[in-house]
Amino acid sequence: MSESQPPSASHRPTPSGTGQRRALGRGLGALIPGADQAVAERPSEIPVSRLRPSALQPRQAMDPQEFAGLVESVRRHGVLQPIVVRPVADGFEVVAGERRWRAAEAAGQATVPAIIRPLSDREALELALVENLQREDLGPLERARAYRKLVDDFGMTQGQVAERVGKSQPSVANSLRLLHLPSQVQASLDAGRITEGHARALMAAGSQVAILKIWARVERRGLSVRETEALVRPSISREIPRRSRAKDPHLRSAEQSLSRRYGTKVSMVGTRRKGTLAFAYYSEEDLQRLLDLLLD
Repeated sequence: MSESQPPSASHRPTPSGTGQRRALGRGLGALIPGADQAVAERPSEIPVSRLRPSALQPRQAMDPQEFAGLVESVRRHGVLQPIVVRPVADGFEVVAGERRWRAAEAAGQATVPAIIRPLSDREALELALVENLQREDLGPLERARAYRKLVDDFGMTQGQVAERVGKSQPSVANSLRLLHLPSQVQASLDAGRITEGHARALMAAGSQVAILKIWARVERRGLSVRETEALVRPSISREIPRRSRAKDPHLRSAEQSLSRRYGTKVSMVGTRRKGTLAFAYYSEEDLQRLLDLLLD
């Protein structure tokens, strides 16, 4: 490493104006106030044994092959990029860089370079989420669960979450919708048997029963996303009242677009000048999901 290391983990990091800047990722300063300070701080060498995993870590799975490659790299070159930790009662909790810590431990390293920061739970989750998003380390549901935690546990709106992680509000809303898929479909997505594209197509089927029926065929036949969308279209049509099928083609197209966006049956009765727009929901949770999306 190009920077000299402090003698012990108990040393509090101080701003460095001459040392080489070590960036956790592009634009962290714009997403998390004070992150630029962390970039400029001089890392400390902390014993591996004093580090603890974080319950707020959004990433739950590690690819074994990629991890093995990281362990070999650490064994040869050491940990080149400091991790970020925060002080806890029995040591330090890893906020960003858990894989680097785990790889250092597996490679037999005694210490890991780390930037120590006194972060709140919300700041820790935000930083971990941003780092993983920038590295594209999160699966679709891991990302959605992290967004949901920011909303439910820390009272953030979808718009605020989007601003903090550098995404658009519709992107965050669409990600959160994945959490309303049936548990079997979520397990399939987590395991990689279907992709996020498949999941988004399935959401447009509307009811849980329809989603499960189509998903079973998709898994059994190994269908592509485009083939899944083709299976979903008739399901959407069946849920639209017969009287609406002869409606203005622009309204029909809008119905289908809204159904795909909000993951439920949407019906429009009337003309482009006057009419009724209706969203179907199938449970109290489904109603709350729609209200969150529509009122945010």
